[in-house]
Amino acid sequence: MKPRQIRPIAICVFRDKDRLFLMECYDPAKKEIFYRPLGGAIEFGEHSRESIVREIREEIGAEIEDLTYIGMIENLFVYDGKPGHEIVLVYEANFVDSHLYQVESLRCRDDGEEFVAVWKPIAEFRAGKSPLYPEGLLDLLDEKTVRRPNF
Repeated sequence: MKPRQIRPIAICVFRDKDRLFLMECYDPAKKEIFYRPLGGAIEFGEHSRESIVREIREEIGAEIEDLTYIGMIENLFVYDGKPGHEIVLVYEANFVDSHLYQVESLRCRDDGEEFVAVWKPIAEFRAGKSPLYPEGLLDLLDEKTVRRPNF
């Protein structure tokens, strides 16, 4: 049995007025559709900023700008019936290609897996209509003053 490990990841929030650009995901054990920002594992020797740029290129083929660190979330969760533990570095950025702000959804690929990225109204998550992960992300986005280390 493989020992469980804490996984360091970096995710990136893209906002357009009152919307967020998110991966649409499915948990087969819970039979639940949920949403989370794009991003993924930080590779050994790679700065979290570099991992965001790489992940966005790999996942949707896009370039980003104005990358800003906004906080960290320790994410303890269960997915497909299995426990997980992540240290999540959260960034915010803008797309270089303004066309991405006009699309409603985008078919994407990551590690051979297909997924859809969609623009979702923030109000949908505030009203509890859809789950947004990692837990605590909405609170982090709502904070007025965020302490930002010099990354």
